[in-house]
Amino acid sequence: MTYQITTVPVDVLQGFVADIFTAAGCARAEGAQVAQHLLSANLTGHDSHGVIRTPRYVQWMQEGKVRAGQTLTIVTETPTHAIVDGNYGLGQTIGPLAVDFGIAKAKAAGLSVIGLRHSGHVGRIGDWGERAAVEGLISLHFVNVQGGELVAPYGGVDRRFSTNPVCIGVPTQQGPIILDFATSVVAEGKVLVASNGGKPVPFGALIEPDGTLTADPRTLYGEIEGTHVRDSSQGAGALRAFGEHKGSGLAFMCELLAGCLTGGGTSGPIPGGKRGRIANGMLSIYLSPGSFGTTGFEQAARDYANYVKASRPAEQGVEVLIPGEPETRNRAERLAKGIPLQAETWAAICATAQGLGLTPPAVPTPNA
Repeated sequence: MTYQITTVPVDVLQGFVADIFTAAGCARAEGAQVAQHLLSANLTGHDSHGVIRTPRYVQWMQEGKVRAGQTLTIVTETPTHAIVDGNYGLGQTIGPLAVDFGIAKAKAAGLSVIGLRHSGHVGRIGDWGERAAVEGLISLHFVNVQGGELVAPYGGVDRRFSTNPVCIGVPTQQGPIILDFATSVVAEGKVLVASNGGKPVPFGALIEPDGTLTADPRTLYGEIEGTHVRDSSQGAGALRAFGEHKGSGLAFMCELLAGCLTGGGTSGPIPGGKRGRIANGMLSIYLSPGSFGTTGFEQAARDYANYVKASRPAEQGVEVLIPGEPETRNRAERLAKGIPLQAETWAAICATAQGLGLTPPAVPTPNA
């Protein structure tokens, strides 16, 4: 099966998306920052968290579900921890503020714990692990979505969790090692990409109300023919947790840590059963390796990574990879060649721009 692909140069796409968010109500600097973080996801190969989100974010802004121009409110604070409220600001604005707050505390005290609540969609969590690692810090992030039920628990068919990612970032002398994954078989954005004619999700990533396993995006979104912006509240089924009880258990704990402990709330129950505003919660732990009295941590971490990579491949010609390597390679390739987008994704972004009075840039004709 082939898909129509539009490849857009990175600078063209980033400028266009910045224009869209500026026209939608952001200050120019904020619009540029949102675009930069969305492009970062595309560059690493995580198109599910990239510019495909633009129409949805703009719609949420227009509906008042997420706000431009917001900053953090400190709810409680000590020298080593804090609860902060994102005031439903755009996640690409609020996320860096919360992470930088945690970084500053960890550098001063050796460690910190930051609970973020009421943030717009914070995007690819690997960005935040990388941000801390560049500053020489280990970080752990547990994320949930208040009011964002998408995933059925192990043994069930009804939605109870969101996709609840977990991220661990480690600094090394040769660059960060980043583990970042959703606790569902695939992130919701992967289904979004598939619904636009992109890579299909694996069979069994979704489950129908009667327990039938499927890979059909309509299970999550309902009928999608003729639509641009997908609405997961229209689907009758759910995503499934990965790894049976293991992924389900991790997703459950993300709700407790990022939802209950931060005070932001869990994925459900949703009042009235109809999804409205959603908000991310994120519990982040930052550790300064030097504060533990360990010397040479970064080199020891890299030496062990090299040892793992030296394992003989199970399949000839297939390399053993460590966390973060595919993203690093994707970034280099896409910076050089541009960002490949499904034609439907590009059409949706252009339609959003036109609705704001903008003219889309000329790009190469889509190819199969």
